[in-house]
Amino acid sequence: MSKLKEQMKADLQLKGFKLSTQRTYLREVSNFARYFDKSPEELGKEEVKEYLLHLMNDKKLSQGTFKFYVSGIKFLYNTTLKRHEVVQDIKYPKARIKLPVVLDLSEILALFSATDNIKHKAILMLIYSSGLRISEASRLKITDIDSKRMMVRVEQGKGGKDRYTILAKTTLDHLREYWRQYHPKEWLFEGQKDNAHITSTIYQIFCSAKERAGITKPASVHTLRHAFATHLIEAGTSLHHVQLLLGHRSPTTTTVYLHVSRLNLAQVVSPLDRKSDQSS
Repeated sequence: MSKLKEQMKADLQLKGFKLSTQRTYLREVSNFARYFDKSPEELGKEEVKEYLLHLMNDKKLSQGTFKFYVSGIKFLYNTTLKRHEVVQDIKYPKARIKLPVVLDLSEILALFSATDNIKHKAILMLIYSSGLRISEASRLKITDIDSKRMMVRVEQGKGGKDRYTILAKTTLDHLREYWRQYHPKEWLFEGQKDNAHITSTIYQIFCSAKERAGITKPASVHTLRHAFATHLIEAGTSLHHVQLLLGHRSPTTTTVYLHVSRLNLAQVVSPLDRKSDQSS
């Protein structure tokens, strides 16, 4: 089994998978082998189906986690073992369309107003105004802020892609004030000891600000990214430009924001209001 894992690890590296994905795939293959107490080389189609049903029914994994584990097993048999027939009938669960929670601009501003610490405010403002993922914000370096072009360089975002996104003037003003007070050296937002735990710190900053601002919506740090995209679309920004700023591989992913945008829905009159107008 150890030889098989080394072979699979090499295949994952050659395909350019992120280290975190490599670890997840390898761990899940180990769990698969442990479940039957056999090497996957000795297992076939029926065992794979049995194990996936175990994950679905007994472990009750979320759809996203289950899909991730399926991908690991499919990679093992398709790429490393070259036994495509074992997993060729295994389909990914049908994705459910779940609309994101979006904060109104007034709620966004309330979050900022409820944050007195200049560093904390700069973090939240940058995530919203540039549409960043929390992992992207935590890995930014000082040199990633291009004040001349008013752009933010996002290095190795999701899917291992670099991209540029916009930098708001208001955010830049706060970043400069933050720099004057904190003087970060390499990482834009440094942790107290190192940069390893800054992601959890950002999460705590957001939760505290949300509570102080009195926001009751089930929002998270990622909600700021959703708000960024939705507000851009409502302001008339093309879907293509929003896709580029977010770093989405497919425009289909970006179209979800059309469903939560008021751009077109606001022009629709409810039949109840239409009837009231006719009566008057």
